[in-house]
Amino acid sequence: MELKDSLNLVKERIARAAAKSGRSWSDITLVAVSKTVTSDIVRQAFELGVSDFGENRVQELNRKTSLLPEARWHLIGRLQSNKVKDVVGKVVLIHSLDRWSLAEELDRRGQREGVEVPCLLQINIAGEEQKAGVDPHEVQSFLESMGQLKALRLYGLMTMAPLLDQGEKARPVFKELRALKEKLVKSRYINVDLRYLSMGMSQDYEVAIEEGANIVRIGSAIFHPD
Repeated sequence: MELKDSLNLVKERIARAAAKSGRSWSDITLVAVSKTVTSDIVRQAFELGVSDFGENRVQELNRKTSLLPEARWHLIGRLQSNKVKDVVGKVVLIHSLDRWSLAEELDRRGQREGVEVPCLLQINIAGEEQKAGVDPHEVQSFLESMGQLKALRLYGLMTMAPLLDQGEKARPVFKELRALKEKLVKSRYINVDLRYLSMGMSQDYEVAIEEGANIVRIGSAIFHPD
């Protein structure tokens, strides 16, 4: 399948899923996960109308951002503290804030650079030991501590569902994150604006959108369709 065709198919499915939740295509941000493709393919996708791209590794992120600086770049992989200096000020959103020590390091770097550091808080809804993320029961205390920071801003929540053979099986995970967000937005926290729910990947993005996602991270369905 040509890139144009696979991209159009993904967009159609996003639109249908959005409609089921009373929204439209324009309410959903598609982040094309470009970690497995060349910069030439990324540029082709950009020319086909994709504006947002996500990378897992900092080194590859910086390489591609230098080649396509006009795109909006997201860091979606786990961030080591010693790589913070290579990310702050270079991405529109860090999806993988998963621990308080990282929040402090990002904040220090943001203050040094004089820039805001926009992040999503990664939540380990499924409780998988091999996955990073804050325990759902610890999220409230994390948000209460955000007022200590000066440069970091929290713009929403992110989770990764277990890799399952059917997207429908991931629905409980997405439903739980949405419920957590709805509970948290009833309170006010300094430096926190829970406008985004980043959940759903190639195998389950339609279900995630039906459950409230407004950012989806899609790689193989665009770049390596069956």
